[in-house]
Amino acid sequence: MLMLVDGDLHIHSRYSKAVSKLMTIPMLAENARFKGLGLVGTGDILNPKWEEELLKYTEKIDEGTYERKGIRFLLTTEIEDNKRVHHVLIFPSIDAVCEMREALRPYSNDIDTEGRPHLNLSAAEIADIANELDVLIGPAHAFTPWTALYKEYNSLKDAYQGAKIHFLELGLSADSEMADRIKAHHGLTYLSNSDAHSPMPHRLGREFNRFNIKEATFEEVRKAILKRGGRRIVLNAGLDPRLGKYHLTACSRCYAKYSPEEAKAFKWKCPKCGGRIKKGVHDRILELADTEERPKDRPPYLRLAPLAEIIAMVIGKGVETKAVKAIWERFLKEFGSEIEVLVDVPIESLAEVHEEVAKAVWAYRKGKLIVIPGGGGKYGEIKLPEEIRKARIDELESVEVKVPKEEYKPKQTSLMKFLKN
Repeated sequence: MLMLVDGDLHIHSRYSKAVSKLMTIPMLAENARFKGLGLVGTGDILNPKWEEELLKYTEKIDEGTYERKGIRFLLTTEIEDNKRVHHVLIFPSIDAVCEMREALRPYSNDIDTEGRPHLNLSAAEIADIANELDVLIGPAHAFTPWTALYKEYNSLKDAYQGAKIHFLELGLSADSEMADRIKAHHGLTYLSNSDAHSPMPHRLGREFNRFNIKEATFEEVRKAILKRGGRRIVLNAGLDPRLGKYHLTACSRCYAKYSPEEAKAFKWKCPKCGGRIKKGVHDRILELADTEERPKDRPPYLRLAPLAEIIAMVIGKGVETKAVKAIWERFLKEFGSEIEVLVDVPIESLAEVHEEVAKAVWAYRKGKLIVIPGGGGKYGEIKLPEEIRKARIDELESVEVKVPKEEYKPKQTSLMKFLKN
């Protein structure tokens, strides 16, 4: 009998650069429970010290599958090729991890010290090695402008030269609708993962995949990614792509936004501060788009803003402050999960916990939050219109809100409609 399991398969450990020292196995397991995740990728498993920590704090359940206090861990990593393009790997066993480490060691100076090792190999050469060892591979955050496949190449074929890949990771600045504008993607499974550098619930699981599988194991997840035996991903969930750091074309220093035409005219140098202008995911996909069709078997994409970020917006405090955490804990204690709070619980019930946050959730559900798109390396922002902030709960449906016209406003998926299907 199949069951639904939510999983975030791309994170990092404390052995990667610019990652919280709190990224440990015990802390990840604890916060995964808060978020509602049943599966978490280890990240950085090619690092020998991180492998040691995993084996110390978890119990082996099945090949490629480890558990701590009810949370299953799969063996995953991210690596960087000779053109600074990143790839995600999912391993079938620790033996495969060790074999891959030895196969890559002659091409890397930091494979034993860095969480995300750099390799003097091409994308195609890495994919060939992965396939020889039955390791699943796909491009990481495929559209982001710094270290992604479409930063360097114009197609999957250009990158992998015919070598087999098994999935494509969307990244925080893209969703399924955007990625499907490229027809070569239609046969691939999409993964929506957090790439978390912190175990806090507004980072871990901010993007996740809902697997329909028999058990939370590597083999079952492999079948789901490859769409075999009735196993499949039935939902991708993540940020509204406008909130991603690289959604629109913008300066990477002052974050001023530009159209592609303006950026080209300025030779990709910001006239305001002299910084480098980075092409946004939205504009890059439009360059590559070759179809309006979508695969019939593509699961829905549910756009979720982390609850802690909505609370922080309402009370004007930092997302990791005690004040935000206290309100977040009250909502989860009362209603069980972030998804329930954001999508399903009646607004009147939410208002009994915190009226202002309830108003913001209502605005989110109705598409009446103001979204300031991200770009250039700065996350997008959400703002609550003053008309809603001032209204009573029983007045919300009659409030008229002028939401600024967006360049890209994605269609929201109804979770309730999805669950009924």
